[in-house]
Amino acid sequence: MQKDFRLEWRQRAALSGMLLYVGSTVFVCYLSFALRGGELPVPAWNALFWIILLFTAVNAVAKGFLQESQGRLLYYYTLVQPQAVIMAKIVYNALLLLGLALAGFGLYAVVLGNPVQNMPLFLANVVLGAVGFASTLTLVSGIAAKATNSSTLMAVLGFPLMVPMLLLLIKVSKNALDGLEFDASRSSLLTLVALNLIVSAVSYLLFPFLWRS
Repeated sequence: MQKDFRLEWRQRAALSGMLLYVGSTVFVCYLSFALRGGELPVPAWNALFWIILLFTAVNAVAKGFLQESQGRLLYYYTLVQPQAVIMAKIVYNALLLLGLALAGFGLYAVVLGNPVQNMPLFLANVVLGAVGFASTLTLVSGIAAKATNSSTLMAVLGFPLMVPMLLLLIKVSKNALDGLEFDASRSSLLTLVALNLIVSAVSYLLFPFLWRS
C-alpha cells in the first residue's frame, strides 16, 4: 500500500485526470438538464450518479496491475506473499474510489442538487459500493494483466460481475433518496456486505494461482 501511495503521488497527473473525468462528466449532466431549465428527476439523479461512479471506478482501478511491468512483478514475487499483494491492492483501490466517490458526490450535489433525505444510509451505501467495485475490479485487473488486449478484457469481465452489485446499490440509494429508514434496506445492505466479503475471500484464495501463472 505504501508503494502504491508513493507511486500515485509521483504520478499526480493520473489522479488529476480522474478528478477531471468526474468533474467533466458532472458538467455534461449539468449542461443536459439544469442549464436548460429542467429539473433532474430523482430516479435519473440516482442512475446518473452510479453511472459516473462505475466508469470512474473502471478507469481508476484498471491501472492497478496493468501498469506493473513483468520485471517488477517478478521482484514482488521474491519479497512478499501473493495474498499480501492482492489485499493491499484492494484496500488501496477502495480508499482511492471512496475519495473519488465522495468528491464526485459533493460536486454532483452542488451542481445538480441534493435530493438525498437519509444521508447516513446513502453514505454507507457509497462506502459499500466503493469497496465492492474495488475488490471486484482489482481481481479482474489482475486477470486481465496476464492476457493481451487487457483493457478490453477488463471491461468485458468487469461489467457482468458488477451488475448484481450495481442493482443493489441503486435500490439502497433510492431508499435513501426517499427518506426510508435503515430497516427498509437492511437485507440489501447485508447482501452487499456478503458480496464484498465473498469477492475478497475469492481473491485471497485464488490470486496465488494467478500469481504463479
